[in-house]
Amino acid sequence: MTKAEGKPTRAAIVAMNAARVIGRDGTLPWHYSEDLKRFKRLTTGTTIVMGRNTFESIGSKPLPNRDNRVVTRSHFDNVDCFASLESAIMDCPGDLWFIGGAKLYEAALGHCDFIDVMWVPDEVTGEDIVYFPKLPPSDWQAGPKTPLEEDNRLLQQRFYRR
Repeated sequence: MTKAEGKPTRAAIVAMNAARVIGRDGTLPWHYSEDLKRFKRLTTGTTIVMGRNTFESIGSKPLPNRDNRVVTRSHFDNVDCFASLESAIMDCPGDLWFIGGAKLYEAALGHCDFIDVMWVPDEVTGEDIVYFPKLPPSDWQAGPKTPLEEDNRLLQQRFYRR
């Protein structure tokens, strides 16, 4: 992450398809090891903020080597819980990543300096599909696409900046 004017960076990180699908039935509807490695590399040593459903989808266990914060009205003994997004980010001294889900992304986009998107080629059908919020083009400037290939499938990483 890059710092702007010496302040900590706040960013969202997400994998989605062209239809903006980010989840189905409480899970990621795809598995790409390169995307998971990228996620680990970028978020290790930082604060990550997620919603309750995302926390439950990763087994209700904090991700190692990160300051895990969950925005929820529920209580979990093994992670810091916050009643609102604002309280979760209020005392965060360093860089942080918003990691999902859809409701958290929608609330957090106004706090983001940039969004790191991994575009995946998968089509997703079924029930309980979760979507990433629409990004108004007037608010976000797309950077160049970085192609990645895995299992003969083309993934594309792209940054969006304010």
